Amino acid sequence: MLKRLVRPLLLAGFLLALGSAAQAKALDTKALETWLQKYGASWVARDAAAAGLLFTADATYHEMPFDPVKQGRAAIQDYWKTVTADQRDIQFESKVIAVNGNTGVAHWKATFKAQSTGATIALDGVFVLEFDASGQCKSLREWWHVKAG
Repeated sequence: MLKRLVRPLLLAGFLLALGSAAQAKALDTKALETWLQKYGASWVARDAAAAGLLFTADATYHEMPFDPVKQGRAAIQDYWKTVTADQRDIQFESKVIAVNGNTGVAHWKATFKAQSTGATIALDGVFVLEFDASGQCKSLREWWHVKAG
């Protein structure tokens, strides 16, 4: 009798889990391009709150390989407020390199003027991004170079 009760419950649990997984947004090139467009728009607008919403509440943000990791959405927003404060006339572009499972790799370029000095700064970099099932970034690692002019 117990087997008759357990089997349907197990089957129902399996189907429920399968249905939830099917409803989760899988990372593909289009989803990554959309996320990168939102990231770029947040940067151009210097909108730390909008940038923060692209990340999970407990996300990690590795801006420089040897610097401390920014941990959590609040830390990411604080970073964005600080780093974009002096930037003006921001332009951002990106191109997806690869998507594998929940990880995406993208090449990006940005230019802006530093308000304090008037210098034009050009950045060229690469992101390695990991996403959760809802499409929010849970880990950002980047490597970039700067050309000041």
